[in-house]
Amino acid sequence: MNVLRMSVLAVALIVSSHAVAQDKGAPSGAADDITFDDIKFDIKKDARFKRAMLTKKIEEMSGKPVRIRGYILPGFVEKGIKQFVLVRDNMECCFGPGAALYDCILVEMAPGKSTSFTVRPVSVEGEFQIREFRGPDGKHLAIYRMVGRQVK
Repeated sequence: MNVLRMSVLAVALIVSSHAVAQDKGAPSGAADDITFDDIKFDIKKDARFKRAMLTKKIEEMSGKPVRIRGYILPGFVEKGIKQFVLVRDNMECCFGPGAALYDCILVEMAPGKSTSFTVRPVSVEGEFQIREFRGPDGKHLAIYRMVGRQVK
């Protein structure tokens, strides 16, 4: 994922943060364990995203409590983080070019919740959502979002 895409994703988090205050967080049900492979879909490199590309299984996850492991994309804050990008891995995805849309999730912690940065993998639990974020050029920067309840 290139630096410009990361910067725009950070801006998307800030712009969309007002929506978190309106969310109640994930439902009280038990979270399903998922992986980034579970939210992968067929898209050709450099193709434009269309919602119809998502599988029925992915669509059914929207609004449900999930738990997924990944890495917190480094930012400028180390503690009290309320918004971050969760990525599949810490080398190829967030620092390499050409990362896929399904390799990142914008995480906004539920009201009153926060986390700290770590270089180790984390497990994020919260409500999985499908919400498209576009850059100034109209291209999709991210399509997944979570309202995080807990980061371990």
